[in-house]
Amino acid sequence: MPFRFVHTADIHLDSPLKSLALRHQALADLIGTASRVVFRRIIDLCLDEAVDALIIAGDLYDGSQTSMKTARFLVQQFVRLHEAGIAVYLIRGNHDAESRITRELVFPDTVKVFGTRAEVLMIEKAALRIAIHGISFANRHAPDSLLDRFKPAVSGAVNIGILHTSLAGPGGHDRYAPCSVADLQATGFDYWALGHIHLRAAYPGRTIIVMPGSPQGRDIGEAGAKSVTLVTVADDGSLSLEPRPMAIARFERLAVDLSGVAEWREVAARLETALRHARASMAEEQLVLRPVLHGDTALAWQILRDLDLLTEQAVALSETIGSVWIDKVETLCAAAIAAIGGGAVAELAEMVGSAASNPAVMAAVDEAAARVLHALPKDLRDLLGADPASQSARVIALLHQGSAEVMAQLAGAGEG
Repeated sequence: MPFRFVHTADIHLDSPLKSLALRHQALADLIGTASRVVFRRIIDLCLDEAVDALIIAGDLYDGSQTSMKTARFLVQQFVRLHEAGIAVYLIRGNHDAESRITRELVFPDTVKVFGTRAEVLMIEKAALRIAIHGISFANRHAPDSLLDRFKPAVSGAVNIGILHTSLAGPGGHDRYAPCSVADLQATGFDYWALGHIHLRAAYPGRTIIVMPGSPQGRDIGEAGAKSVTLVTVADDGSLSLEPRPMAIARFERLAVDLSGVAEWREVAARLETALRHARASMAEEQLVLRPVLHGDTALAWQILRDLDLLTEQAVALSETIGSVWIDKVETLCAAAIAAIGGGAVAELAEMVGSAASNPAVMAAVDEAAARVLHALPKDLRDLLGADPASQSARVIALLHQGSAEVMAQLAGAGEG
């Protein structure tokens, strides 16, 4: 008789969405409740599939979450599993360690919250012996690997490890309990249930390693389909994996090719076609799209100059289509200097285009960026990147973007 479990992580129940709210409060309200909807769906999946366990590899909560409404909701969902005889194995991640309610909740006795010292639980189901290993964060900072704290693999059992880790520290995520895929494989475990990185990744081999990603994206940086992983341990100890989609809303960058477009109405037509195709091809109830315009078009300068008007058109189209939201509209269309003619504006455009190679200009830009970052709250100081190289690249990109926008406005003024 197989042993089956659902593996998830990084749910961030009731996390506030401040950046989204600044642009669109209604959208923020939708995504703000999505974590509860998705968590309820995860519980429903466990019940429908009659699994043996639910594994949550950290960050069930979000930071200093103190709402007892969140606590009550969570307990209610765990009671549903308890009544069906489904166990929960839970570790605390960096966000859970910050939460005040984390240590105050009283869960059913079928919920196991691993402590800050590595533990191993033995489960027997028919001929299968399952060893579940786990360790929680003691506080939000875990700069060193936790692998050496785990107990050795249990001989004759299927060993499942639960760990919240940044792995090798991919971009956009702080380093927490770092380790490598090779380190995890060397443990001899059969399955590593990871958490922390919000994008799904799976590493097959003798040791199967899965980072399930967040089951619900929260912004355009968490684009794409979101899922949990349904794992089956067969009687012979072999494992099979099945991602199951969960998200109520999907974030996605939407490429819109404007190559050869010469009239504004054709820009709007291609945008509408892309939006309708996205709605028809994606199954999630709500889509949050960021159209990214690209291609060689004579309208590149006008598009850049009038991007606010095009955004309004995109929003109007999305409302007509239904269940589609516009995050923002971006353009990567190549705007040739020749398109704005000669004269002072063209000369200025050439000067600005070479600014990134001018050490004096870049020194002034870097100094200005440093002043801005220093004035930001601590949790936003990685806005341009977490290291000097990524910060420099981001500053150069913003310099080019801002310069192009200024040139587009000047070109438009010249037309007048």
